[in-house]
Amino acid sequence: MTFVLKSAASALAISCGVAVMSAAPAHAYTLMDMLRGDRQRTQSTIFMDQAPGRPVPRGAVGGSLGGLDPEAPLPKVSGPRYYTYKAETLQFVDTSKFADPVVTGAVADVSASGDASAEPAVQRRFLAQAKVRANADVAKALEAYYADSGNPLVWVEGSQINERAKSVMAALADAASVGLDPADYAVQTPAIDPANPDPAARDRALTQFELELSAKVLAFVQDTVRGRIDPNKISGYHDFQRKTVNLAPVLKLVRMSPDAGAYIASRSPDGPQFEALKAELAKLRAADGGNEERIVVSLDKLLKPGESSPEIANIVKAIGKHGSETLKTDHAATLAAYTGSADYSPEIVSLVEDFQKERGLKADGVIGQATVRAMTGGDSNASKIDKLDVAMEQARWLPEDLGSRYVMINQPAFMAYYHNDGKEQLSMRVVVGGKNNQTYFFDDEIETVEFNPFWGVPQSIIINEMLPKLRSDPNYLDQLGYEVEVNGHAVASSSVDWYGSTDNVSVRQPPSSDNALGELKILFPNSHAIYMHDTPSKSFFKRDMRALSHGCVRLSNPRAMAAAVLGTTVDDVAKQIATGQNHAVKVPQKIPVYVSYFTAWPNKDGVVEYFDDVYGRDAYVDKAFDTTSKARGAQI
Repeated sequence: MTFVLKSAASALAISCGVAVMSAAPAHAYTLMDMLRGDRQRTQSTIFMDQAPGRPVPRGAVGGSLGGLDPEAPLPKVSGPRYYTYKAETLQFVDTSKFADPVVTGAVADVSASGDASAEPAVQRRFLAQAKVRANADVAKALEAYYADSGNPLVWVEGSQINERAKSVMAALADAASVGLDPADYAVQTPAIDPANPDPAARDRALTQFELELSAKVLAFVQDTVRGRIDPNKISGYHDFQRKTVNLAPVLKLVRMSPDAGAYIASRSPDGPQFEALKAELAKLRAADGGNEERIVVSLDKLLKPGESSPEIANIVKAIGKHGSETLKTDHAATLAAYTGSADYSPEIVSLVEDFQKERGLKADGVIGQATVRAMTGGDSNASKIDKLDVAMEQARWLPEDLGSRYVMINQPAFMAYYHNDGKEQLSMRVVVGGKNNQTYFFDDEIETVEFNPFWGVPQSIIINEMLPKLRSDPNYLDQLGYEVEVNGHAVASSSVDWYGSTDNVSVRQPPSSDNALGELKILFPNSHAIYMHDTPSKSFFKRDMRALSHGCVRLSNPRAMAAAVLGTTVDDVAKQIATGQNHAVKVPQKIPVYVSYFTAWPNKDGVVEYFDDVYGRDAYVDKAFDTTSKARGAQI
């Protein structure tokens, strides 16, 4: 059978491939690679052993002859996978250097503590008997502090715990307010019988408490800065350089702080997005025990403008509750004048359209389940709280300050946002990877805009999608106008042995109106071959669920985004495209881009919005939370 399609766009309505073999990233061979002289293929490929007895097509070039029966299953390139999360290893703190054999009863450092009435300190020799486990960084900080005999105990004075300890324990008990688990940082107060104290038992219990509380404080500081879990252990789709937290000065700083609890609490992120998530979390936790009245909109079919429904009253009520303040201000007259009519009037249609627009839905006034879910809040309070906990954890993986100028792509929202001078100046719909070709979660920097791009076809698409057609019709790519190279030399598609290895074969689509990347692409070089780009397939932007690409991010308004990152005008971008020539323009200054995944995230008005977990990633984060807490619960 011969496969002939009318155009390249209809043949491959796709963006770019990120599928790989053995979780190694695929790499699209692009014009920028050629300009750098990078002809060495970097993607993983499938190698086939030579099959004796099968003739090579006349003029065929390429790798080994292959060894597969033509009727055998075709090879496939698989994508990254999700892992069984393994918690960070805990080790015993080396307390052997904590004891001072000469000094059996040290006196608290009054000058350091500021407490002139300090009781004699607990004998430091009991620190050597304390048994505490912690991760490597926390253990190192503990060992450095307590091995220095000049450093006084932080939480114990004389025969009792001090006010500093009580203040910090209260702050740790409130860890849930910033999306952390208080159980991870709980420490039992030593049980001491004041009527019949055993000095040795008392001192041993106090020093154990001292070391345990210090370990929990350091763990809390580390967690609130970088997150409780390592995102790279969740899946091959997560790609982050985990933050390094300087724990060395923490115990000294908390000891000298006039309000130790406030100091600990201050270590949480304070960016506007995190603060919005924190405020939303507090609101939900306070909302009648999480059982506040929920507005229900019951529709068994689409509700279109001009129709009528008894649910109109609930629709107006729901938008009045969940719509942004800007929306409610713009439609204040409509909301105030509504009397409960069942008519889906033009005024209510306009209200719904603007609500749909701000939620990233198709703003056509047609009310379906996606719109109903958005206007009713969609999730229970418990579900929302879980999404907020995950979002606050993930926010810690990104820089605390996202910058005054950046691009944020939120995959569950299917939206991209351009921020400048600390404000959102542009937003647009996007298409992201489908569930089998997921877009990664990472951050990078935008460097280049390429106009009239070539599309370098990734190995994953060559093998998974083109190879079946090429084995039936070796002329397939020639007919579509694709360019084929073997070992860097241009060849006809029909001359390649498509039963052999494709490791030295590259395929690209020249610039054209049918090019899978459309008019331009915006590059932030990364090992996943992901970028933003135009597409000739505009119909996908009309859908509410837009996880439909091969992994790259398709933009509904690519010219506007290109103009924004280049600091120019849409007219200038149009002129660049009008040349018809493939060329690249560097952005004046690299711009951070966050290819993110948040099922809860604040909009430009600071209102937290909730989205479907399109890839099911929140569940993996929750499992990682549980695994981490269990490992920490094994503390001695």
